[in-house]
Amino acid sequence: MSFVKNINDFARAKREKTPISMVTCYDYGFARLVEKSNIDTVLVGDSLGNVVAGFDSTIPVTVDQMIYHTQIVKRGAPSKFLITDLPFMSYHVSIEDSLKNAGRIMKEGGCSALKLEGGEDFAPVVEALVRASIPVVAHLGLTPQSVHKLGGYSVQGRGEEKSSIMKKDARMLQDAGASALVLEMVPEELAGEITEMLSIPTIGIGAGRYCDGQVLVINDLLGMNEEFNPKFLKKYADLATVINGALNQYDSEVKNRKFPEERNAFSGTAGNIKNKVY
Repeated sequence: MSFVKNINDFARAKREKTPISMVTCYDYGFARLVEKSNIDTVLVGDSLGNVVAGFDSTIPVTVDQMIYHTQIVKRGAPSKFLITDLPFMSYHVSIEDSLKNAGRIMKEGGCSALKLEGGEDFAPVVEALVRASIPVVAHLGLTPQSVHKLGGYSVQGRGEEKSSIMKKDARMLQDAGASALVLEMVPEELAGEITEMLSIPTIGIGAGRYCDGQVLVINDLLGMNEEFNPKFLKKYADLATVINGALNQYDSEVKNRKFPEERNAFSGTAGNIKNKVY
């Protein structure tokens, strides 16, 4: 049974030391399956740029696309606490723009909270959104929208200086009103230290064992992409093999006229059919 029903449950989970399970999901079909599971909360991530659209980064994703995918996930998993990413450049220009874009996603998409990437520079945005009654989940470590600035997809926060900056950013985001903090591709020890010093829960992805919760993309944990095998990922199924096998079996049965069978056909009164192939 889902532990998270509203934004206050994040703080309760932290107090009660109850780990939070989160999956990233983009479509109605998978959302329906998540709805029937015990998963606590769902993230509609801008990683749909990679997973759904086939881009090499999240940067091309738009506000309209985030609204669309939030709407369809909401229809599939109406009882789950739903968080949506603010995409690249939707909260970078001004507080006014940030509020306008955040308001659109909340109102049109139907999510319950928004997530944004970045540290000290974006603490004022977090504060403004929270002041406008929009719950915010923050995100530090590998921040995919900054992939070009970071020089690629690599572990962040290594070394005393960088770890100190991340700790400072985490405190600032909490003080600004963030309800939770995603830590992505961060050394396990640093993630543990940040988790201990914060009163809000940390949600890890590639951040080790000491976070207050974990998030994985549903397509990844189900093994939909045979070529995607980062160290942090555990595949709980091998659906790529299952699906490819099913497709090839279907192809074979169609070409060998084994599908459709009589049980797959509708009866009628059209009379005799000439040149039967069965």
